Amino acid sequence: MTTKILKLTPLTEATYYTLLALNEPLHGYGIIKKVEEMTSGRLILAAGTLYGVLTSLQKYQLIELDHEEEDNKKKKVYRITPLGRDLLDYELRRLEEMVANGKRGVSK
Repeated sequence: MTTKILKLTPLTEATYYTLLALNEPLHGYGIIKKVEEMTSGRLILAAGTLYGVLTSLQKYQLIELDHEEEDNKKKKVYRITPLGRDLLDYELRRLEEMVANGKRGVSK
């Protein structure tokens, strides 16, 4: 993973959960609902926030367009890239380290 990509860490909560949701191809509304489900309603992404995150993730090639669905409107369906998965794995390890250190610090 490049230094340029590592500079994106720590990930915002919105970015982290968007990448996590895209373990399966989803369109914007699907991402919003998946994140809401994963966080038991604690995090509800506004459309503007989500599309800002999606733009940034595409810019760094962490997600890509899977396909477009045509209903009444075109829906872009996104998926995580291998680089995005690497970044998500890196961030998960970083968070696990923080939690482990916090537990040790609190239990003293």
